[in-house]
This record gives sequence, structure tokens and C-alpha cells, in this order.
Amino acid sequence: MQTAKIFSGTGSQQLAEQICLKYGTRLGKVNIQRFSDGEISPIILESVRGDYVFLVQSTFSPAENLMELLLMIDAARRASADKVIAVIPYYGYARQDRKDRPRVAIGSKLVANMLVAAGADRVITMDLHAPQIQGYFDIPVDHLDSHAVFIPYIENLRLENLTFAAPDVGATNRIREIASYFNAEMVICDKHRKRANEIASMVVIGDVTDRDVVIIDDICDTGGTLAKSAGLLKEKGARSVRALITHPVLSGKAYENIENSVLEELIVCDTIPVMKESTKIKVLSVAELFAVAIRNAYENKSITSLFIHSQRRDK
Repeated sequence: MQTAKIFSGTGSQQLAEQICLKYGTRLGKVNIQRFSDGEISPIILESVRGDYVFLVQSTFSPAENLMELLLMIDAARRASADKVIAVIPYYGYARQDRKDRPRVAIGSKLVANMLVAAGADRVITMDLHAPQIQGYFDIPVDHLDSHAVFIPYIENLRLENLTFAAPDVGATNRIREIASYFNAEMVICDKHRKRANEIASMVVIGDVTDRDVVIIDDICDTGGTLAKSAGLLKEKGARSVRALITHPVLSGKAYENIENSVLEELIVCDTIPVMKESTKIKVLSVAELFAVAIRNAYENKSITSLFIHSQRRDK
């Protein structure tokens, strides 16, 4: 009898266990062997013949975890799985989504090609850096939205003068829908970069005087943009500033930048494990969201109910 089986790579073990708990199943057995030179050799330790195989792996620290996921897909395909679904809570290389200057790679397209070539039948992911990356795939992509976990948290804050802020122009579309949901105002922090992870200048477009500002974005990498945005919003008269960011990449001096910032708190999802404790960082789990998406994919049901436009409240 065909069943759904969930396995995990080493990068997303804890999240995969929580997904299985919400789904009501156990995590499948897999052994990730490594040769002395670092070469990866995954072995699936149970039969998957004729089954739906869901492989949970975020591709942060991208090269290692991505290669592990590709090999797991190939192993499941060669073990005669009926369907192989890559569950990628955080899709690495998504920031390389276009050719914005001569002689650069489009990394997100290349990764999509590799996943398809490895044998994936479907991808389930969350908050791609650019939604159009879905078009890089020649297989179905279920693109989940972290607003499903952020909205209840924001509602519980009961902020009186709620305003949403985009930390850059690229995040504008991301916050427009959630601002509409709350019937709240939105502002934009327009930035100019000298180079990657280094901001030359930033201005606030909109009024934040005496407002409780919530910054929404998909990735917090070094935390530099976030800290600078929060500081500028405070300078412009914001009463409080907090941030809700989906993927806590948190590289370099990120923890130091967040701790030293004027942010009240940084709320992130567990798409990537948070490696250090911080008084300002709080983690919300997306396990239930992915468990529902996996179940619906297995049972060929719609996942529309997981999106904000299906939860819009009456004004």
C-alpha cells in the first residue's frame, strides 16, 4: 500500500522531527555517511518502493546541504519511490535570481535545474526571495507564506498604531498584502548598496511618527540592513520597532548587530536553526504549516487555505 514517508537531511533534522509530530508519523531512517575527504553518501534505511517520499532539507550553508539533498533525491528515485518531493523550507541561492550585471550566474535557476535533474517531482518551499523563482522550475512548486504564522503573533501584540515597514524597495510587495489584512499603513526604507551586505545610504519613505512599526522581510543575513532600518525608523519618530523575518541566516556579526540595535525583538521562523541564544530573538515554528502542506500534497488536496488571502478578516 502506498504511503507518505518523511526523511530529513542533517541540516533540518529538528524541524523535520517537529513536522512528523504534527503530521502524526515518524521520521524515516536515513544514514548520511561521509568519507574522510568530506564526500557525502546518503543511504535510505527502509523501503520506499511505490511511496511518496518527502525529503526535508533547507539549503543554508548552501553547498553542503544542497549536495546532500540532491543525493537523497537520487537515492529515493533509484529506490523506486513513486514520487519524490523536496521540502526546502529555506531555498539557498534565491538571492541570485537575475543577471543584474555582466558575467554573473543566476544561481537560483541553476539550483532549480539540479533539483529537477536529480529526480524531484515537486518542491515545497517557503518565502522565496523572489516569487518568480517558481517559474525556474519545470515541476510544480508549492510556495508557502510565513504570514500564516506571523499574523497570529502580530494580532496578539495588540499594537495601537500599527505600521508595516519594508526594509528595502524589493520587500514592498511582501508587506503590502499583510498591511492590507490589518488595514494598516506601510512605509519603505529605501537603501543604496556599495556592495553585497554593505549599505551606502538609506531613507524612509512615509511617516512613522508615534507609530509601532513592524518590519517584514524574508531573510536576515548579517543584520546590517535590519539594524540600520530600525535605527532610522526610530530617528524618524517611531514609538517602537520590531522585525518579523522568515529565514534567520544570521551570518557574520548578525547576532551582535541585532543585540546592539534598537529593535524591541526579532521574530524568525525555524526554517534555519538559530545557532546562538539572544535576548532579542524569538523563534516561531513552521512545522504545522509544512505538515499540512505535505499531507495535502500526498492526498492531492488544495493548499489554498494556508495563504493569507484565504484568511482575510472583515474590516
